[in-house]
Amino acid sequence: MRLRPIDRAAHRPRTHAISCTIAALLPLLAGCTESLFSSDPEFGKRVATERLRRIETASMEPFRSPEQTEADVSSKKIRSRFEGLDQARLTIEECRASALQHNLDLKIAVIDPAISSQALSAEEAKFESAFTTRALWAETDSPTSSELNSAQSQFGQIEPGVRIPLREGGTVNVGLPMSRTKNNNEFTTLNPAYESDLEFSISQPLLRGAGRRANQASIRIASYNNQADEARTKLEIIRQLAAVDRSYWQLFEGRRAMDVAQQQYELADAQLQRAERRVNAGQVGEIEITRAQAGLAQRLDGIIQSQNLVLQRQRELKRIMNMPDLPIESTTLVTTGTDPDPVEYLVDRDAVTKTALANRMELLELELRLAADAATIDFQNNAALPLFTLDYTYRVNGLGSTYKESVRVASENQFEDWTLGLNAEIPLGNEQARSRIREAILRRIQRLGTKDARSLSIRQEVLDAVDNIEQNWQRIIASRQSVILNTRLLQAEQRQFDVGASNSTDVLIAAADLAQAQLDEIRALTAYQIAQIDLAFATGTLLGAGKIDWDPAPIPSHDEPIPAEVVPQ
Repeated sequence: MRLRPIDRAAHRPRTHAISCTIAALLPLLAGCTESLFSSDPEFGKRVATERLRRIETASMEPFRSPEQTEADVSSKKIRSRFEGLDQARLTIEECRASALQHNLDLKIAVIDPAISSQALSAEEAKFESAFTTRALWAETDSPTSSELNSAQSQFGQIEPGVRIPLREGGTVNVGLPMSRTKNNNEFTTLNPAYESDLEFSISQPLLRGAGRRANQASIRIASYNNQADEARTKLEIIRQLAAVDRSYWQLFEGRRAMDVAQQQYELADAQLQRAERRVNAGQVGEIEITRAQAGLAQRLDGIIQSQNLVLQRQRELKRIMNMPDLPIESTTLVTTGTDPDPVEYLVDRDAVTKTALANRMELLELELRLAADAATIDFQNNAALPLFTLDYTYRVNGLGSTYKESVRVASENQFEDWTLGLNAEIPLGNEQARSRIREAILRRIQRLGTKDARSLSIRQEVLDAVDNIEQNWQRIIASRQSVILNTRLLQAEQRQFDVGASNSTDVLIAAADLAQAQLDEIRALTAYQIAQIDLAFATGTLLGAGKIDWDPAPIPSHDEPIPAEVVPQ
């Protein structure tokens, strides 16, 4: 049979076609070959093996100090350790403001709602329409047994369109397929032939995936999760500000305890001088000087420990505040500018418990998660239904020897056709879908139990905080009375020593008892302030006169340049 090529230029030799095919396959073959071997580009940056697997030993020898003399550990040097250092006097309100602005944990926390808001935005955008285009070019060259069939042909097609997802679960497609066909069949009426059609189709599920409730379930879940993240962020803000208050009062306690230690040293030093005068006067033996010196050395150890406690507690406060001009490495001393003002509070337990159950963000977060669980169960029930899909297509056809002619024929709507179809998919066992339903139900049951347990825990926290307030108020009263009595006792012991009726040990013991009473008062004051903070936290609120409004982290615009530290290397 004689073949009629369309034109000789288009009829390529077979060897040329084979070579083109091999050239196109070479990159694929190369990719398959490379996948058999490992290389650095596939694994990214390679860290030195020694850095990952070798553990170095630590040596304290480089930090070893030269031989110390008695002057190096003198009491004067220890007591003057903080002299000459810069001081920053901060009120508790200033500490809270700095934490709100600079605390790193808060900066991290406010990003979570921003992330979940973008997840919600992504779910809302799933119903956005899309422009689609399909282009195709095909050439065939095959032997035929009849001249009625074309042996060689060319076919080109381009099909622009729009895909519109529906909130009811269906999909609408509107397309304008256009094609050109040319072959070597001498009996073809139009050669080349141009087609220009208008096609409208819709595919709508009837059971599984049908309806707005099923198709918008992911949006509802994302919305609940976004609100839950905001509730958790608010809880973190409350927690961090409560931590500021606690750290502030703990620093207050540490500095007051250091003052007591300094006072004890001065009392012990005064006792030593008093003992030396009596020994020089021949009224007592030299053992009184030794006793006084031993007591003085013990007080020096108390100063050292109290100084270290102040450094640690102010470093914790600096970390939480993260104030730019007051880094944790700085030697600047933080002094507390707000003093406690203890006032007796008669707290209504039932009222604060109800407030806590209404305000606590953990319970609100659990309620939102439970709502998301209910939406998940609803969605999984829908996903377990059989799949029935109704498909309908309507097409207006246009044909001509030119594109203009085919468009004219299509615009006159002389030729049209339509199809209607139904697809069905019925799982035989459907165990996978049923397992997902049971999993969603169990998760909701678990979260309900968690909510009940958390409610019980919150009630316990509130009642414990109220008990601590009442207890620490009584401790303040008792410790103040103890300070008054121990002050009198010390004065009496000093008078007894002056007349020879007691010794230095008795005076030092009385001074130590006074110091313990003073420390008890300071700790009671601090505990009373912290108990108020704990009660406010237990009720989902904060102490202070000003309310706090917060916003999630700003969403970066896609037009803005990505910071260099964010770009993966």
